[in-house]
Amino acid sequence: MEDIKEVILQYVIEEYADEDDELTYSSPLISSGLVDSFSMVSLKRFLEVKYKISIPDEDASPEAFDSVDKIADLVKRFTS
Repeated sequence: MEDIKEVILQYVIEEYADEDDELTYSSPLISSGLVDSFSMVSLKRFLEVKYKISIPDEDASPEAFDSVDKIADLVKRFTS
């Protein structure tokens, strides 16, 4: 299985980052303004389709989506 963190990081870079943004697994996404609420919804949908999971809205909080590390932890909760 592909590394979840790497898949998420590549998606975020391709969809939301500027070419001069240097993102890591721990970079703030929501709190930095890189990912807004609309983008968070599309990221959630990407994860649900990619990993064939359903993330309940109450678990899809800005805090849970604020870094690749946190998003990967969330995905792992629903794929186990």
